[in-house]
Amino acid sequence: MKKRSSKPANRRTPKAPPVLIQWRFGLICAFIALALVALVARAAYIQVIEPDRLRHEGDLRSVRVEQVHSARGMIEDRQGEPLAVSVPVQAVWADPVTVFKHQGLNNVERWYALADVLGLDRQALIDKIQANRKRRFVYLQRQVRPAMAAYVNKLDLPGVGLKAESRRFYPSAEVSAHLVGMTGIDGHGLEGIERRFDDWLAGEHGKRTVRKDRFGRVVEHIATEDKKEGQSLTLSIDQRLQAIAYRAIKQAVADYRATSGSLVMVDVKTGEVMAMVNAPSYNPNNRSSLKSFNMRNRAITDVFEPGSTMKPFVVLTALENGVADMDTVIDTGNGIMQIGGSRVRDVSKVGKANLARILKKSSNIGVSKLSLAMPVETLLGEYGSFGLGASTGVELVGESVGHFPSRRRWSDFERATLAFGYGLSVTPAQLARAYATLGSLGINRPLSILKREGVTEGKQVASRANVYKVLQMLEGVTQEGGSARRAAVDGYRVGAKTGTAKVAVAGGYGDEYIGYTAGLAPISDPRLAMVVVINEPQGDKYYGGQVAAPVFSDVMKSALQILNIAPDAGTGPELQVAKYASEVNQNE
Repeated sequence: MKKRSSKPANRRTPKAPPVLIQWRFGLICAFIALALVALVARAAYIQVIEPDRLRHEGDLRSVRVEQVHSARGMIEDRQGEPLAVSVPVQAVWADPVTVFKHQGLNNVERWYALADVLGLDRQALIDKIQANRKRRFVYLQRQVRPAMAAYVNKLDLPGVGLKAESRRFYPSAEVSAHLVGMTGIDGHGLEGIERRFDDWLAGEHGKRTVRKDRFGRVVEHIATEDKKEGQSLTLSIDQRLQAIAYRAIKQAVADYRATSGSLVMVDVKTGEVMAMVNAPSYNPNNRSSLKSFNMRNRAITDVFEPGSTMKPFVVLTALENGVADMDTVIDTGNGIMQIGGSRVRDVSKVGKANLARILKKSSNIGVSKLSLAMPVETLLGEYGSFGLGASTGVELVGESVGHFPSRRRWSDFERATLAFGYGLSVTPAQLARAYATLGSLGINRPLSILKREGVTEGKQVASRANVYKVLQMLEGVTQEGGSARRAAVDGYRVGAKTGTAKVAVAGGYGDEYIGYTAGLAPISDPRLAMVVVINEPQGDKYYGGQVAAPVFSDVMKSALQILNIAPDAGTGPELQVAKYASEVNQNE
C-alpha cells in the first residue's frame, strides 16, 4: 500500500517578484533616446540642410517631360504645288508593366481586335507584350491613321496609349521621288531634298514639363519650351514639266527595253533646274516596295562618256583660239584617219567641209584635226570652264563630279578621241549645265534646285560672238541632213547634238550602248537647255538620234508651250543678230 503525500496535488511554488536592475534600465533608455536623437537629426539634415535630393527623388516619381511635336516644313514647286506635306498620325504604344498589373491580357479578345486593326499577327502581339513584361514603353505600331487610332482608343485596353506624330505624304509620288526624296519613320530625311535640307525642314520640337499623380493625371504644369516649326522650301522645278518629262522617259525606257533613263531641263537665264527625272522610279508613299536600284538619282550620280555632244565645245575652242574660223575647210578624206596604230572613223564620208558641216554631220575626223591643232590643256580648260569635272551647284547628296582626265603625257590618239567625248565622263546634270552656258552666250551659272529670285550672276567663260556662231551651227544639226533632225520641234528653232557611246566596264568597253541628246531652244533667244539619256537600250535601235532625240523633241515642245514661249520658226538668224549686236560689240 502506497503512502499518500502530505502536499496538496495542485499547489504550486510562488514566483519571486521581479527585480529592477537600475543600470540595465538606464542603458536601454539611453539607447532609445540616442536612436530618437539620431532620427530627428537625420530628418533635420534631409529636410533642412540637404532637401534637394529628396525633391529629386520625388520628381523622378512624379515629374514627366513631354515632347511638343513640331510639323515638318512643306516642299513646293515653283508654282506653289505641294511636293511633300506632313499629315498628323498616331503611334500606338504599350506599358507592359501596367498591362500585367491590371491583368490586361486576360481579355484576350480585345487584344486580338487590336492586332487585327493594326495589321499584326495576333499571337505575335501577345508574345511581344509577354517578352517585354518588365519594360515601361514598347511601340506596337507607328504612323497609324486617325480612324485606326480612334478605334484603338475605344478598345480601352489598360497600358495601351497613343502618341501624336506625323507622316510625310508625297502627292507627286514617283514623278519627283528622286529629287524630293523621303523621310524615315522618325521624320528625318533619308534621300534627296528631304535629306539635304533636313535641318531647315525639321524645325525643333518643344518640351512641356508636368507633374502627374499615380493615375497618370496632370496635376501641375511646371515649364514649357516653345517649339520651332519647320520652314517650307520652294524648289526650282515646275511640276507640270516634271510630270511630262517623267512620262516621256518612262515610256522610252519601256519602248526600248532600256535599263534606265534620265532627263534634266535647265532654265538658261537663271540656271534653275526646271525638271529632273529618272526611270525606273519608286513611290515614297509605299515603303514596302523600295529597292536601292530604283532609288538612285541617276541624273547626278551616274556618269557616262559624253561622246559627240562635246563636238560643239571643240569647235568653240578652235574659234576662241584662232585655230579655225567660219571659212576654214577641213579635209576628212575617205572617212578613215590613221593615228599611230589606231584609226578614227566617220559614220559617213564628209569629204571637205567647213565647221558648220563638220558639226552637222558629226564628223569625228573633223573635230580630231581641230583638237590635234591645239594644246590638249587648251581643250581641257575649255571643257572645265563650262562646268565639266566640277559640282553643278545643286548640292544634292550623292552628286558625282565625273572623271576629268589629267596626265603628263598624251598620245595623239588620246587627244583625238578627247574631241568626240572619249576619255572623260560626265553626269547628265553637268552636260545640261554646259549646254545652258552655251545658251546664255557663254555665261556660266551654277545650277540651282531651289527657286531663285531676280537676276542670277554668272561668269563669262567664252566670247559671246563665237558662242553665237556655234549656236547657229547647232541649229543646222537639227535640220534636214543633220544627225539630230529627230530632235527638231515644229514651230521652233532648236539646236541639239546627239551622241552614242559604249558602256565603260572594267578594262575597256562592254557590248551595251548609251544613247543621249543635248540641246537648246528656241535658238533665237535660248530659254531651255535639256539633256536626255537612255541607258542600254535593247534591239536594233540604240543610237542617240533614234532613242533619245524623239524624247527630247516631245518634252521640249510641251515645255515651250506650257511656259508660253512664242514660236520663232522662220525668224531667221538676223533677229538674234540684231538683239545681241550691241552687246557683242561692247564685250569684244
